[in-house]
Amino acid sequence: MTATPPAPELRQLALQAILEPDPQQKVLLAQALQAQAATIFIATDQPFSAPAGVPGCPLRPELLLHLNMPRRSPFTPDGLAALLHAVTHIEFNAINLALDAIWRFTGMPRAYYLDWLRVAAEEAEHFSLLRSHLQTLGYDYGDFAAHTGLWDMTRKTEGDVLARMALVPRTLEARGLDATPPMQAKLRKVGTPQALRAVDILDIILRDEIGHVAIGNHWYRTLCAQRGLEPLATYALLAAQYGAPRLKGPLNLQARRQAGFSEAELDELNASA
Repeated sequence: MTATPPAPELRQLALQAILEPDPQQKVLLAQALQAQAATIFIATDQPFSAPAGVPGCPLRPELLLHLNMPRRSPFTPDGLAALLHAVTHIEFNAINLALDAIWRFTGMPRAYYLDWLRVAAEEAEHFSLLRSHLQTLGYDYGDFAAHTGLWDMTRKTEGDVLARMALVPRTLEARGLDATPPMQAKLRKVGTPQALRAVDILDIILRDEIGHVAIGNHWYRTLCAQRGLEPLATYALLAAQYGAPRLKGPLNLQARRQAGFSEAELDELNASA
């Protein structure tokens, strides 16, 4: 009698996907997992040891500290490509951080893992849109240096899902809500068809990222409630403990409200920006 093969398990498969170094294969793996979301088994209480090589990354781009990144004007062809490459790299890292949120943390409800699976698939789509557009400019992902900022905080918060929700989706990713409209305004000033196509892609990304930050807000508040913590005070403590970067204004208040930030939180953020 032939033994029945074990059912696919989401968290183990997410770990395999994050270890994949090839960007296109990582995209395909994330999208394939999302296609199974309705039926896939999730071992919510199964701990996995962190293997070497998390996250899997290609040999290029060269990774530099943020302060060492060269500055280029988007009004030149190379500068426009460099700007788009920087956003493409952010989206590649965002695939990894969503997959990391799935495989790394135990004991969360099934809805938590499915939320982050949807985020991983949407980040994969963003990466693909940007990479394809970059290729129309004669470049590809890896042709410019990139910085490590988003993953640095992901690594710092790997020991506590509450800190992860506080400081990655609702802090670093929320900064993208603020940064996107000014970037789009600059691209409109560039005015070339390539720049205007980038504006359209950023519209898609901004729409989805509001939902991603909302997921972070939801699970942050859920975890605070479970632990008997006050969200506003706890956020300030976590930001100080983990060295969250200083917020830069102006804030995209409309997008942040859509993503679930309270008026009290927005007042605190405005005061620190």
